[in-house]
Amino acid sequence: MDNIFFSIDTYRKWLEQADKPLKDTVSFLIERLLSIDKSINAFSEVEGEAIVARASVLGKGAKGRALFGVPIATKGNICLKDALTTCSSRILEGFRPPYSATVTEKLMAEGALIFNGANMDEFAFGSSCEGSCTGPTKNPWDRTRIPGGSSGGATAAVAAGEVAAALGSDTGGSIRQPAAMCGVVGFKPTYGRVSRYGLIAFASSLDQIGPITNNVADCAAMLEVIAGYDEKDSTSVNAEVPRYTDSLNQDIKGMKIGIPKEYFIDGINDDVRNCISDAIKVFKKLGAETVDISLPHTKYAVSCYYIIGPAEASSNLARYDGVHYGHRDRNARDLIEMYIGSRNEGFGAEAKRRILLGTYALSSGYYEAFYLKAQKVRTKIADDFKEAFKVCDCILTPTTPTTAFKIGERVEDPLAMYLSDIFTISANLAGLPAVSVPCGFGKGNLPVGLQLMAKPFEEEVLIKSAHAFEQNTEHHKVRACDL
Repeated sequence: MDNIFFSIDTYRKWLEQADKPLKDTVSFLIERLLSIDKSINAFSEVEGEAIVARASVLGKGAKGRALFGVPIATKGNICLKDALTTCSSRILEGFRPPYSATVTEKLMAEGALIFNGANMDEFAFGSSCEGSCTGPTKNPWDRTRIPGGSSGGATAAVAAGEVAAALGSDTGGSIRQPAAMCGVVGFKPTYGRVSRYGLIAFASSLDQIGPITNNVADCAAMLEVIAGYDEKDSTSVNAEVPRYTDSLNQDIKGMKIGIPKEYFIDGINDDVRNCISDAIKVFKKLGAETVDISLPHTKYAVSCYYIIGPAEASSNLARYDGVHYGHRDRNARDLIEMYIGSRNEGFGAEAKRRILLGTYALSSGYYEAFYLKAQKVRTKIADDFKEAFKVCDCILTPTTPTTAFKIGERVEDPLAMYLSDIFTISANLAGLPAVSVPCGFGKGNLPVGLQLMAKPFEEEVLIKSAHAFEQNTEHHKVRACDL
């Protein structure tokens, strides 16, 4: 299979050489995507005619811009005006938003061709992309395994060469974890750096949109487009956006990289441990200095997250009642019966589980014991990072404790599934920027990811260090579509 999507730049060169009307090129891309996706299921639905129509109105005004004609996937919870946006849930079947997300508008302003509706765990509730109403997405490296979640569809689409890049959402690791398991780059910006307007909310104090790409340079380019203040988003931070691509090819000699002992625990897969150990040696070879640090409240991160996340989700999902849009129980005899029937039929098992957990945590008599206490622990976790960053510039950890597991392996064990995000959750709780980059392969040629975290609004530190590592290794050059 050709590698026209190895990078955004590679695709643009191919587009120029093809020298065809964009409409014809788009038709070819759609056919190509559908052919590959038969064995991946990276998209819930591809509305080909709508994609061609969007391409036809890009116009000459967008030609020459950074992303002109570049096919970019967007996760199924990122709104695109008049396009199916269902969060891979029956409760939102047929929903077409009357507006587009700010990030989508920014991409289209740069000429990007949006392939919306990438498959996902329902409402982003999951770590494996098995919880979709349209069936699981499969890992392009091994189609018997999960791609990671909840941005598994968008990530698999990049890894399989269906699109050049993608946007996902990250609430507890949902960009970085699938990026690690699919051998691509996944970036979670600082909370507030990228607008959440038009992102269908899971947990409003944790959610963040970010890019998924084949290399760090593309990630920097995408971040330059989507970052920035948005008055439509009350959580958006009015801070200057650096030119992230200027951070590429910078020397990291003398940089101090923190190695937290709490992230190198029993239970980490030997393949993951070995790859991370080799990665640390690469950073040292490049002149970086490693510093042993401690993040003592890390052990509470999963428990904290699975109180705060479901609590906010139960509040956000209360609006889905079958009245205004989405699925409705047509056999209900009264309003209450319609509410119950619509939600029972519309929500999947994991969505129901999290709604119930969250509602319980917020209920009278339990709010202080659970939700309020979890918020206090969250502050402690953030304070740990503040102390750590006094002695280091960024923090290095594994992205995931294991490589991609088999489809169906953890479906009946929610706790085991939740632990898949054990190393990524803390960055969301503390609002930090974090990136996962490929750092090796385990048994079965399964990718392993390396995570880097930095201080709030220091994305350029991550880009500089991740790019330096990438340019001195070969892992990112091996593609799933080459197998």
